[in-house]
Amino acid sequence: MHRSAQSTVRTLALGASCLLIPVALLATSCSSILGEPKDEASKSASSDSPSASPTVKAAKFAELPSACRAVPAAKVKELVAKAKPASGTAVKSPDTSSRGGCVWSGLDGYQFRYLDVTLQRLESDPALGTGEKRAEKAYARTLKTEESTKDVAGLVVNKLAGLGDEAVSVSYTQKKDKETLVHQTVMVRLANVVVMVRYEGSGFAGAKEPKAADIAKGARSATEAALAAVESAE
Repeated sequence: MHRSAQSTVRTLALGASCLLIPVALLATSCSSILGEPKDEASKSASSDSPSASPTVKAAKFAELPSACRAVPAAKVKELVAKAKPASGTAVKSPDTSSRGGCVWSGLDGYQFRYLDVTLQRLESDPALGTGEKRAEKAYARTLKTEESTKDVAGLVVNKLAGLGDEAVSVSYTQKKDKETLVHQTVMVRLANVVVMVRYEGSGFAGAKEPKAADIAKGARSATEAALAAVESAE
């Protein structure tokens, strides 16, 4: 029975964490950050006005914190009991000052939990606009993708108050290998940074799945910690 639960963990972790992967930015990632469309991103490299020197307002945040340190160890232990490794698994990124991610998953008895934190920072660019405007577009694109998640039940999108400049939650349940996965995404834009937190839980082998309210509360608390880490890295 235990071996079956462990097998299901691996299936769930892969299925949940690789949902909506933005291949262009984090091809090796199991986190979710959407980048700019190719035609938009190419403007920066193909600007054909060497005589002009337009300027844009500097972005507020010039660095990102380590995604695996964005949520304190005590909070991770509370949300993902027996996470392996406890320090999380970092998502590979070609530029950690612009994007990064970290995932934790663990099985405590028959209770599975999964936490995914992704961070994206947009720099100001004369050809593309201010970092804040670019982050607004990235936020909108990511939200649109989250809202179109398929093969789920009870998908609900709610705006959230008290988090960053704009924030939203996306909740739903999903069947995975005869188990019910309870999911919550919290996405926040803070100036020129987009923070996304995914938190999920399930009960295996007949164990009761977690309450949606508890998953939502956990996702928000992890998001608050990540936002505080972004602000301290300013």
